[in-house]
Amino acid sequence: MAEAYSPPQPGRWFARLAALAFAATLSACAGIVPRPAPPVTPPPVTRPTEPGALPEDQQRHRVALLVPLSGANANVGQSIANAANLALTDTGGRRIRITTYDTAAGAAAAAQKAIAEGNRLFLGPLLAADVRAVSGVARAAGVPVISFSNDASVAGNGTYLLGFSPAQSIDRVVRYAHSQGMTRFAGLMPSGLYGRNASNMLIKAAEAAGGSVVSMKNYDRSAQSLTAAVAALGKEQGYDAIMIADSGRIAIQAAPLIRKGGNPQARILGTELWNAEPALNNAAVLSGAWFASVPDGMFDQLATKYRARFGKAPFRLASLGYDSVLLAVRIAGNWRVGDSFPITRLSDPDGFAGVDGAFRFGPDGIAQRTLEVHQLGPGGGTVVSPAPRGFGG
Repeated sequence: MAEAYSPPQPGRWFARLAALAFAATLSACAGIVPRPAPPVTPPPVTRPTEPGALPEDQQRHRVALLVPLSGANANVGQSIANAANLALTDTGGRRIRITTYDTAAGAAAAAQKAIAEGNRLFLGPLLAADVRAVSGVARAAGVPVISFSNDASVAGNGTYLLGFSPAQSIDRVVRYAHSQGMTRFAGLMPSGLYGRNASNMLIKAAEAAGGSVVSMKNYDRSAQSLTAAVAALGKEQGYDAIMIADSGRIAIQAAPLIRKGGNPQARILGTELWNAEPALNNAAVLSGAWFASVPDGMFDQLATKYRARFGKAPFRLASLGYDSVLLAVRIAGNWRVGDSFPITRLSDPDGFAGVDGAFRFGPDGIAQRTLEVHQLGPGGGTVVSPAPRGFGG
């Protein structure tokens, strides 16, 4: 367990940039003039009365950050925690206290400890299995969970998903492809849960856009299986675009096979997974490919600040830690210390904003996001369809 509080540092350039972006996007979403932020004053400093005890604090809300700080995902978890700490510093930390708990040692136990120590909101966990372990504990205590997972099956009943949805990414890029005249889609999908979900979403997205899926093949990520799947696709009906719902490494292997298989003009499409792999822009075999993801402009600013503070680049998921704290701070303005978290505020149809752009939680608890479409290519690629500034209407 670690306290993630730093003394406020007003005047920081990124804090002003984040605040301006936050206000501007909300204005676009809601059509209202945002209120000016109150002056930042340092929170009272209190000390524990016993070794290892949390300090008494009557002025701030206790918020738990649940991430892996040990084990295989420790680096990702620490990156999320570091970004959350930056957000707390940038916003002044006047209304909330963030305490970090390691889920790698047992997510349910971490949740129980967080509740025992008075936390009334959970940010995290990251992994779907950990969300399942935490949700029941949190629900029994009336504590909402804003998790960093993208697994739709764990959402609902007080658990919200802030993670990047592959379903929304597929829908966005397919709709854009259809707007560019592509109506016949194919899918190259890995075996397993992610591939099955991506297959279903591709079919739904193509039909909703006015097109159709003419062919779909699965593979098990071996070179032989991938080659056979692409060859089978080539023997069936022609397609205008093909979705490769996998990492950039697999896409780089598949692209030459697709070109040799009789579809040299087919547009290659990817998912939000590619946004974590900027080196894909240097892969000539994927030049011109499209994928949809959250906007990167503000994240690039966060990454610069993060490197200056921690001496290394953040993981792409670090933005979830930053934005979850922005969300908690915004709601904390009307959250009376000692009360339960005002969960109804998460259903604001006008949405919220942060490093990853505008978002709002749907009735299913999944974050609906405004996405942009990227085209891979030298020099960092290009944005061929910008993200909407808000949800409109």
